[in-house]
Amino acid sequence: MKTNIERIDKLCENRILSRKDFAILLTSMDNEDEEHLFKTARAVREKYYGKKVFLRGLIEFTNYCKNDCYYCGIRRGNKNVVRYRLSDEEIFDCCDNGYKLSFRTFVLQGGEDMFYSDEHIARIVEGIKKRCPDSAVTLSVGERSRKSYQTFFDAGADRYLLRQETSDPSHYAKLHPKELTIETRKRCLDDLKDIGFQVGCGIMVGSPYQTVDNIIDDLFYMHDFEPHMVGIGPFIPHSDTPFRDKKAGTLADTLHLLGIIRLMLPKVLLPATTALGTIHPTGREMGLSAGANVVMPNLSPTGVREKYTLYDGKICVGDEINNCLLCLEQRIKSVGYIPTAGRGDFIGFKRKQNLTDI
Repeated sequence: MKTNIERIDKLCENRILSRKDFAILLTSMDNEDEEHLFKTARAVREKYYGKKVFLRGLIEFTNYCKNDCYYCGIRRGNKNVVRYRLSDEEIFDCCDNGYKLSFRTFVLQGGEDMFYSDEHIARIVEGIKKRCPDSAVTLSVGERSRKSYQTFFDAGADRYLLRQETSDPSHYAKLHPKELTIETRKRCLDDLKDIGFQVGCGIMVGSPYQTVDNIIDDLFYMHDFEPHMVGIGPFIPHSDTPFRDKKAGTLADTLHLLGIIRLMLPKVLLPATTALGTIHPTGREMGLSAGANVVMPNLSPTGVREKYTLYDGKICVGDEINNCLLCLEQRIKSVGYIPTAGRGDFIGFKRKQNLTDI
């Protein structure tokens, strides 16, 4: 009879398992299995990235959103949110401050806010590239048209984050209003990859109504899609959403999936998320020890951070970036890794030419 340690070794070798083996692995790991999974995952990430942990400067530039997703604290229907938008100059100031601290990747994240037209976002990207010419710009602004994504890419954007949240249409419908579909979300991901972005997808671990089969579907989707980045974190409820009384995802399940994804996608850029640090005081350190190799300290002005709350209890909302960075660097070093503020591209990735250059 096959053991979980044998399943882990098989996943490391073949980068995929059968549905049955995934199901057993996800539901029956003991401490010895966990230790083997994490040890193997660390060896794989160190094969490609050494001891480096890449720091990304996160800028949450708007908490307006046209969508009403049932799990999200900045959903359109939440009347208790104090809304804000950063001006272009405020965004540039965040990048300038981060650049002085050696950040070479800036992540612009916001709700799906149509105040920022395609041309407006392109101007912001161009402005950051002009001020910080050796930096990468990552966008996370939701579903847009292929033409929109091409405009962002031609302006110089390098990466794009867009979690699929779940790969199963019926589960997707339980998390989102009917105007949002997994088919559209996957179309966006396909467009982004085809255009030439380094693309990130991902899921919430333990989201309401999620089953083991749903997670296995997500693993097969990620395996086939081959993203450059995967963002996963535990679901944490927000008190002003329909899911306020749902249970949070667990630390153990999230760590197991980090290890599994590292073995399945050996070169992937894999964050230890703020949500992990929210559900456990050393959650991010445990994420790094499970195979993650990215952390994203917040460069947003401290005055707006508490307004960008996708879930309750978010950590570090009041910390000045210098103090936050010092704390994170110490945490990274405490588990044997080296904080690195360079671009940290997906290993072997080569950017396509912009259409305007052809």
